[in-house]
Amino acid sequence: MPTQPSRRPAPGWIAASVLLTGVLTACGAEADAPEPASAGTGSHPVTIENCGAEVTFDAAPQRVVLLKSSSVPFLHELGVLDRVTARAGQYPPDYYDDETLAELEAIPLLTDELDSSGHLQISKEVVISQEPDLVLGEVDNLSRATLDSVGIPLIEEPALCEQGVDDPGFDDVWAQLELYGEVFGREAEARAAIAELKGDLAEVEAQAGAPSGRTAAVLYPTVGGGVTYAYGTKSMAAPQLRAAGFVNAFGDVDERVFEVTLEELLGRDPDVLILLHSEGDPAAVEDAITELPGAEDLTAVRNGDVMAQLFNFTEPPTPLSVEGLERIVERFGS
Repeated sequence: MPTQPSRRPAPGWIAASVLLTGVLTACGAEADAPEPASAGTGSHPVTIENCGAEVTFDAAPQRVVLLKSSSVPFLHELGVLDRVTARAGQYPPDYYDDETLAELEAIPLLTDELDSSGHLQISKEVVISQEPDLVLGEVDNLSRATLDSVGIPLIEEPALCEQGVDDPGFDDVWAQLELYGEVFGREAEARAAIAELKGDLAEVEAQAGAPSGRTAAVLYPTVGGGVTYAYGTKSMAAPQLRAAGFVNAFGDVDERVFEVTLEELLGRDPDVLILLHSEGDPAAVEDAITELPGAEDLTAVRNGDVMAQLFNFTEPPTPLSVEGLERIVERFGS
């Protein structure tokens, strides 16, 4: 389990004649005095609900292993990235400011190798050897049940849970910040971050102005040929497009993500295409759609209204979703 903060030593100026009494008094005072919230102790034990499971923390985590990049902006906002002792997967630098990048570069990288579908493959033994008291992000071959069997708690972003989120929105960003604030004993920092992000969101929505009536689709194409995916009402793409003033071309699909054909895209013919990707050259991502036979008949392609954007700028709901919205508004706003 996580270790508790160590106590401070007794003051050095205590007179020798009352040393023993002074030390005992000082120790008693230290034991009785509550640690400030910023020390990361919080109101533990804390029990949260995550992906349908209850997860309990007797103390704030001190040894965290990252298996996905999604939680990084939350941890940065709360000032606890220094508690991450190892990371795996890919962390595109375009997501982060210089301060966050410096924090990430100080964290040892276990592996950044992904399989052909873009999923991280890492062994249970490698993760357990790090002796984490929290793992962030569930991967295909390292499930919650596997970690539970060795007493390691896991938190996944709710939108990436099997059951997903029924009606995602920016409120989910605030809720997840509050959750991490509880887990890490940084409730005050969470409230401050939420207030700042709400201000940022209001500014971007004001910049977007009134709904334009234009339609937009958020897709995830396969570079080099293959399946194209689209995002429906159960993805963060829906509230993001709405905040940008667009009508979601797939706003009638009650799913998070699903396969879509070029024929269906031509039938819906969105005015704007936003193409998500996890890595690589954005131009290649755009080519994966624009070079499809018949794609020249799409209004968005014909008008050049196609934008590639890194995945976490839309999905799942995190502080990066606000920045992703800003990028969309700057690219397509009036």
